[in-house]
Amino acid sequence: MNTKQIEGKIGEQEAVEYLKELGYEILYTNFRCKQGEIDIIAKDNEEIVFVEVKTRTSTKYGEAREAVNKIKQKHILDAAKYYLYMNKKESAYVRIDVVEVYMIDDIIIVEHIKQAI
Repeated sequence: MNTKQIEGKIGEQEAVEYLKELGYEILYTNFRCKQGEIDIIAKDNEEIVFVEVKTRTSTKYGEAREAVNKIKQKHILDAAKYYLYMNKKESAYVRIDVVEVYMIDDIIIVEHIKQAI
């Protein structure tokens, strides 16, 4: 694994812990299918939440959320639809969030954007 991949995994672990502290039930991590990938699938009360995690070590090139471009959004939506279909949950309440994890100077900051897409 290269440095970026390691940072990404740490960011995903931080996001999982953050969501658990908020009372979310983690259903799946790193869901992959031919339509795309979803970092975290969780349940928040009765809503299924698809979470994209973006980890950065600086804001030199912009905020982490800016990396969730139109193409990435389409892949997330397609993968979410597939997950719902495969689990017979097409009628579930759903939302797509972005969790930004900033690791700067040994400080970890988590920002949660609900209904980002």
